[in-house]
Amino acid sequence: MLEKWKAEKLQEKYLHLNDKSLKRFSFLDGPITANNPMGVHHAWGRTYKDIWQRFFNMQGFRQRFQNGFDCQGLWVEVEVEKELGIRNKKDIENLVPGDKKASIAKFVDLCKQRVTKYSTIQSEQSKRLAYFMDWDNSYYTMSDENNYMIWYFLKTCLKKGGFIKVKIMFHGVQDAKRQFLSMKC
Repeated sequence: MLEKWKAEKLQEKYLHLNDKSLKRFSFLDGPITANNPMGVHHAWGRTYKDIWQRFFNMQGFRQRFQNGFDCQGLWVEVEVEKELGIRNKKDIENLVPGDKKASIAKFVDLCKQRVTKYSTIQSEQSKRLAYFMDWDNSYYTMSDENNYMIWYFLKTCLKKGGFIKVKIMFHGVQDAKRQFLSMKC
């Protein structure tokens, strides 16, 4: 079935059906974490989201069919830590013996590699669900543009005195005593 859709360019026709429409519908796919293959709960979520976009596409609305991937955060780090047998932050800082900065850079790179691997797998799984998106223009939260905007937002909050320090315990996390800043702005 997938080969037939590809040969008939069904996805391209669907995505560009309303390119000239003056009516617009905006829907940005809230990203799933590109950390593992999709679970059934991801497939359900994607199906529900897809219903809205298909409905508005059939109603003649022009849309941007942009998929997204959450590439940052604790869950990606935890999986990389498991793969490497890391027990605490000191282990991360010693991935390159004697070079803390290079060690952290290596850890970040390993996290990015994991995201790249699983975003590819999730894209293929989504295509099998007939989830039609502009796969060549997916957004990644690890992009420089995204990170610059986050830092700008945090800087703005800091200038306004918008942080308080809190401690949060995470069940199942090796280094569970991670500290977070809570925003009140």
